[in-house]
Amino acid sequence: MLLPLLALALAAVLGTATWVAVALARSDPGCEPVRVAVAASPDIAPAVTQTAKDLGLACVVFDVQSRDSLQVAGELPGTTPRFQAWIPSSTLFLRRADGSPVSGPSVASSPVVLAVQEPVAKALGWPGKSLTWADVLGSAGIAAGMPDPVRDPVGVSALLALRDVAKDSVDPAAAYVALLRKFSAGASPTVYPASENAVLRHNSELSGGEVALVAAYSPAALSLDYPFVELAGATPQQGRAVAELKRALLYGSATSTQSGLRGSGGQALRLPETDRRVEAQGQRSAEIPAAVEVDKALSAWAGVTASARVQVLIDVSGSMSAPVPGTGKSRLRITLEAAENALHLFKPASQIRFLAFATKVDGERDYREILPMAPVGQQLKAVDRLRAVRAVPDGQTGLYDSVLDVYRLARKEWEQGKLNLVIVMTDGRDTDPDGIGREKLMAELGKLRDPERPLPLIAIGIGPEADETELAQLVAPSGGQTFLSRDPAKIGEVFYGALGRIAGAG
Repeated sequence: MLLPLLALALAAVLGTATWVAVALARSDPGCEPVRVAVAASPDIAPAVTQTAKDLGLACVVFDVQSRDSLQVAGELPGTTPRFQAWIPSSTLFLRRADGSPVSGPSVASSPVVLAVQEPVAKALGWPGKSLTWADVLGSAGIAAGMPDPVRDPVGVSALLALRDVAKDSVDPAAAYVALLRKFSAGASPTVYPASENAVLRHNSELSGGEVALVAAYSPAALSLDYPFVELAGATPQQGRAVAELKRALLYGSATSTQSGLRGSGGQALRLPETDRRVEAQGQRSAEIPAAVEVDKALSAWAGVTASARVQVLIDVSGSMSAPVPGTGKSRLRITLEAAENALHLFKPASQIRFLAFATKVDGERDYREILPMAPVGQQLKAVDRLRAVRAVPDGQTGLYDSVLDVYRLARKEWEQGKLNLVIVMTDGRDTDPDGIGREKLMAELGKLRDPERPLPLIAIGIGPEADETELAQLVAPSGGQTFLSRDPAKIGEVFYGALGRIAGAG
């Protein structure tokens, strides 16, 4: 059963086209009705329409239009016909509206929850216990979806809640990027972020074998808060009508049993009959974050979900054959396994090349290609060639020559709109007596740097002999970073953490 994300769920209930509801004024002979246009988010528009009708103001016609909040934000100012009031789903939209007020009082709220297919929720112990986001996301076999955080505040709220899920992990950045990757996988979702209101609407309109949804709550999730914004340009008569509508909404007329919305403070949900798949008791929202925090969350999402073009250089010098205590495997074997697992971190459209380096592994050249540049899916089918790589028994670490040549190749192949990276995984420092030397390498890498076409060099040091100082100097000209795994058995965790920080998640 393919369940829609929030946008599709709302479309199924409300319709994708803009609809207009007009609340007629009470008849009053001798007056010319004043038209008051109100743009309202589709999920609150029916309640606003009913409130306007109940007011029954003489000589006033409320024209309540169900409008996408992002679209209205892009139209202000200068909307035709011009609105006198606007009720978006979230205060976050006010930051996008050029010239609009920076705030407005909340007239309702709806928590952002993790919507879980009921069979999945039952397998996790519901209804015997209330589900948390950590409960759901820590289970195996779920497929997670995400509404576009750039367009939908539900997505922004989810990003903040996911950061909270990851905060107590040994490496929060690694755990966070792993969660983001899970949500960016593009599979048919069995769980996804949605407003509580959308879950209620979905469950009330089940048909054709659709699966009901269970809501999992997070105290770190930012609720939809439906601010009431009075827009400039209203006549005195329109202004008075707008003030009356705002007053009625602030007193709770939008949070009736039919609306499925809570009061602005997250008060207990008023339902004609309880849907046990949501929690009716009060739900507090996280504070609205500063714009810089929202930007940081969006940057993390963009970095993690971007397609990549990656060159991975793997050390196969003799020292990489050293055994890793307690594993029964060599440093190289564990490193190759980490590289293979890392394939699952990248989007299917990403392209990756694997190379092995030591000294003179391909004639006079210190490196050779293991797998050519190809999409992730193709590489996953060819992992046997990666697994077959062996350390060179007497091989030295031809680090400098290999890094420079591969970096030049990556610069030549650089692609716009992708996360371009060169990753080198090594357990030591350069030991090639015939190599170019550190000073020349640094100078050449400096010449290749282009701020307009970023190409960070990422160094991952493996084991106790990895030289942190040398690796830090190595990556500096490219604006890259260094990560160390003193315990080779934990190289996989370090790799995940590195990719998380590269993507802006750390």
